[in-house]
Amino acid sequence: MKKLLAIGLALAAAGCATPSPEARVRTKLIEAGLSRPMASCMAERLVDRLSIEELRRLGALMKLGHRDIGQMTIDELIRRIGALQDPHILKVVTKAGLGCAIAT
Repeated sequence: MKKLLAIGLALAAAGCATPSPEARVRTKLIEAGLSRPMASCMAERLVDRLSIEELRRLGALMKLGHRDIGQMTIDELIRRIGALQDPHILKVVTKAGLGCAIAT
């Protein structure tokens, strides 16, 4: 009986586990207007190449303006990311976006 209770508690705890960083980034990209395949592709690349702090900065940037990424021009998106004044974030997002646009 104790073993069954322990298994039940372990399964319940696993169900409450925090989603992975990749899942959170994918969700935010979908909420921002990207298609599921594009968001999945970009989330995988962004999480692999950006630090948690860089991902937070990028996430905060996407909250500004109340406009879907999918409705922005490339120039507007690059200008917004460039406003972070972090060439690494700009490079990673640009490469991920181009690579995923070709792949999907």
